[in-house]
Amino acid sequence: MENDFFQGYKGRALEVLKKYNTRVWGQAEITTTRGTFKGTVLPRACNDDDKHIVIKIVTGYNIGIDIDTITDMKETGYNKANYKIPEKEFPYTPGLPKVKLLGTGGTIASRLDYRTGAVIPAFSPGELYGSVPELAEICNLETEKIFAVFSENMGPEQYIALAKAIGKEIERGVDGIVIGHGTDTLHHTSAALTFMVQNSPIPIVLVGSQRSSDRPSSDAALNLMHAMTAAGHGDIAETMVCMFGPTSDEYGLLHRGTRVRKMHSSYRSTFRTIGDTPLAMVTRKGVTPIHKEYNHRRSDRNVTIKPYFSDKVTMLYYYPGMKPDVLDAIIDAGYRGIVFVGTGLGHVNKLIYPAIERAHSLGIHMYMTLQTIWGYVQMFVYDTGRDMMARGIIPCGNMLPEVAYIKLGWVLGQTDDPEEVKRLMLTPINDEITEREPYNGYVVLQGGVPEVDEFLKQCHK
Repeated sequence: MENDFFQGYKGRALEVLKKYNTRVWGQAEITTTRGTFKGTVLPRACNDDDKHIVIKIVTGYNIGIDIDTITDMKETGYNKANYKIPEKEFPYTPGLPKVKLLGTGGTIASRLDYRTGAVIPAFSPGELYGSVPELAEICNLETEKIFAVFSENMGPEQYIALAKAIGKEIERGVDGIVIGHGTDTLHHTSAALTFMVQNSPIPIVLVGSQRSSDRPSSDAALNLMHAMTAAGHGDIAETMVCMFGPTSDEYGLLHRGTRVRKMHSSYRSTFRTIGDTPLAMVTRKGVTPIHKEYNHRRSDRNVTIKPYFSDKVTMLYYYPGMKPDVLDAIIDAGYRGIVFVGTGLGHVNKLIYPAIERAHSLGIHMYMTLQTIWGYVQMFVYDTGRDMMARGIIPCGNMLPEVAYIKLGWVLGQTDDPEEVKRLMLTPINDEITEREPYNGYVVLQGGVPEVDEFLKQCHK
C-alpha cells in the first residue's frame, strides 16, 4: 500500500514526502527558499534521482523542486489522477471522406502515463473523438496501430511495414491516410515513404506534435485536425508532413516528404521546407496550395509499392581532422553504401583519401551531401572535389543528407550494380533533387539588425 502512495520515489525524496505526510497525487503547497509552489505531486520513474519532488502546477507544466530548498509542505487535498481519455462513439456522417489513421507512436493526441512518465497515445476512434471531437466534422475515421515506438526506434523494418499497409488501404478505397509519428525522425520516414509509395492517388500525411496533449500549449489537436483535412479534402496526392506554420495557432503547413527537415528542438513551427517553398497552407476550412506543381488526387486505386531497404548504409558527418580509421571501421563492418556530409561545396580532408580509395576498390557506393543544408554539391569547383570524384564519390545535387541516406538504403535494397545505383540515386522521384532553388527557398534572417527587426515586427513568429 505504501508503494501506491509514493510511486517511484526513493532515498531522500521519499523521506521528505513521509516527513510531511504528503502522497503522490496529493495536492500540495510546498514552501521553499525560492518561494511557495502549489500543485499535484506526480510519480517518478524508477531511474530518476532522489533529490527532487515533481509537481504539476496549475498551468499544466511539471516542475521539479530541489528537496534541499524545502522548508515546509502541506497536503491540501488528494485526488488520484485518472488519465484515461473518455471514449465516445465516433459518428459516421454520410458524405464525409473516409480517412485511415495509422499509428506508430509519438505524442500526437496523447495522454500522459504518470506511472512511468511515458506519453500514451489516444488512438482508438472513440478515444480520439473524446479528445478531439472536431475530427467528426472533418472525416469518417478509422484507426490502426501499426507500432507503438518512439521515433528514434523507427527504421527500415517499420518503413517497409508502413508502405505495405498504405498499399492495402489505398486498395480498400480510403480517401486519405494520416500517419501519427514522433517528430524527431518524421522527415526520415516521410522520405522513405516517398520512395516506397509512388504514384499514390490519395494524400499521405505524416503528423506529429512537439508538445503532448497534457500541456496547455500542445499542438497535437490542431495538427491532427489539419492533417485530417489535408488527407480527406485536399487535392495534393503526395507523401507530406503536416505541422504548425507559425508558432501561433493560425495555420499548418504541408511539406513535401523529401524536402522537409526538423529545424528546432522545441518550437511548434519546427518543420521547414528546405530549398523550396512548402506545398500548401492548411486550416480546418481547407488546403490552400503554395507550390504550383504537385501530384493531384485521382479517383483510381493505382499505386506502386516498392518496399525495399538495405540496412548496410550509413551517413558520415565530416569534421576537421577526421582520420581514415573512422572510414576504415565502416568498411570493415561490411557497409555497402556511405553518404558523406561534407563541408562547403562537398569536401573532406586528404587524410581520409586512402580509406576512400579502399572503399571504392571494394565497390562501396559513396555519395556526397552538404553540412550547409541549403545549396548544391559543387565538386567541380576545387581540386578537393575533383579528387574525390576521381576516387568514386558522386555528388547528390541539393539532396538533403537524411534523404540521401534513406534513398541510398532504398536503392541498395534493389540493386548493387554501380551504374543502376547511380541512375536511381540521381533520378528524382519527387523533388529530392531540384534544378534550382527559388528566391524564397532560402530564408534565414539574423535578428538584431535594424532591417530584420523591423520586418519581424510585421510578421508572425
